[in-house]
Amino acid sequence: MKILAVCGFGVGSSMVLKMTLEKAAKELGLKVDVENTDIATAQASQPDVIFTSTELAAQLKSSAKCPVIAVKRYTDKAEATAHLQALTSGS
Repeated sequence: MKILAVCGFGVGSSMVLKMTLEKAAKELGLKVDVENTDIATAQASQPDVIFTSTELAAQLKSSAKCPVIAVKRYTDKAEATAHLQALTSGS
């Protein structure tokens, strides 16, 4: 599964989110490729799912052809785990 972790500039908070998603996926035994990026690059990409802030989610949802998940806390592994479980279970 290709996942994008997105923030405004693709450097700081998206890197934190990337690390959180990787930890959650590892715990769940999921094979994922997580990249952190900025919003413009995300809009031109074709991932399986995008994780971002609630502020950027609406903008990405209008252009993405995949699920866009708004994350409240980038460092919350439990939140990331719940989202990944929902995605992989089809919920």
